Amino acid sequence: MAWRIEQAVIRGEIDNTVEGRTTGRIWLAGCDAPLQLSLEGDCWRDLAGTRLQFENPAPRPGPETAGLAVRQSGVIGDMTASRKAKVPLAGDEHLEALRSGQQDIAFEWRNILYLEWFDEFNGRVIIEASTFALRISAHIWELDEDAEAAQKLANLNAMRDFMALVIQRRDVDMPGTEPVDELDEFAWEERLKENDRLTDAYQEVLEKYLDDDDSERKEAFVMGWDGLLDALAERDEADAHGELDEDDPRLHRSLEADDFEGDDFEGEDFNESGGIPFDDSNSHPLQIRAQALATQAMDLVDKGDGPGSPSYLLVTNLLQVSGKLASALNDYGSSYQPESGFVLALLKRCLNWLNEALGACHQLHEAATDSAKRANLEKLQAAAFLVREQILAIRRNFKKT
Repeated sequence: MAWRIEQAVIRGEIDNTVEGRTTGRIWLAGCDAPLQLSLEGDCWRDLAGTRLQFENPAPRPGPETAGLAVRQSGVIGDMTASRKAKVPLAGDEHLEALRSGQQDIAFEWRNILYLEWFDEFNGRVIIEASTFALRISAHIWELDEDAEAAQKLANLNAMRDFMALVIQRRDVDMPGTEPVDELDEFAWEERLKENDRLTDAYQEVLEKYLDDDDSERKEAFVMGWDGLLDALAERDEADAHGELDEDDPRLHRSLEADDFEGDDFEGEDFNESGGIPFDDSNSHPLQIRAQALATQAMDLVDKGDGPGSPSYLLVTNLLQVSGKLASALNDYGSSYQPESGFVLALLKRCLNWLNEALGACHQLHEAATDSAKRANLEKLQAAAFLVREQILAIRRNFKKT
């Protein structure tokens, strides 16, 4: 997956003064020589034609730089200093917002530095930071709107190509890929490995496009979900002709923060598949709940906590649960019927990730000194236990069939 190296950055420079070519040098803590960038393509309009210099006020060496090639050659991704992101407020203002329980105002939207490229050896590399000191030279040349749109489309294609390598989908036209009535244990293990890659890829895509105005279409494109792209196009066409049904439940799938109380599952009857009753959408209500739970966790934890920390373990495990529930349940009840063994295997993995997430949530709760944060972590923990109970109930029902 992506190499995220911003914490180790000491300083660096990106040069796009030659049209169609972007070069640079980046010094990393714990590394003797700087990274040497030689990339095809241009930055976004704010940096195209300029020389950017940046410096990290608090660099920290870490394992994320191990294995990076010194010479980085390939194609450019999105490079800009004007990407919008939700950043925690600093100092007393942030603490006061947390004490009052006002999570929404504990963050603000800011322009951040976002440097992305696709190296021939290492793959996708990212620097994403809101605290770096930046110096941008005058424009030697300027990128017009049409050229920027073309560059962004090329970046999307580069992301799609990279995701195709990560997912490694089986070629259904190749001999030996014909469907069989039942798969053995080893065949299912291969399928689950493929599903793991798909989930990891989707997690990375969500992180990149979550706040994008056109997130649905971009996510579908880079994941290679061409059928979903067609469905989105049909929806837009129906909307343009006034044929869109505003009562269609597929248009109302977003959840607000208040939806995490967990009481709305109580008393609902299970359907034949062992799950919660479906609406007309192919998304299972439990998967929607798990996805919203992961989103709430991302807003609640400290963004600077790295791999291995309770915050990181909480979010990544909840994202795994959301992705696996989508694979196990979202199409169940439609014309496609996954094997019970497949669903049971994925649900078992979800229970393991939920247990890891609950342990991390407990650690965060014990360490929290702010009463509002402790209360929110308690709500998150209760909602996670509810999801766990529903998974156990679905597994019991599947075992009866």
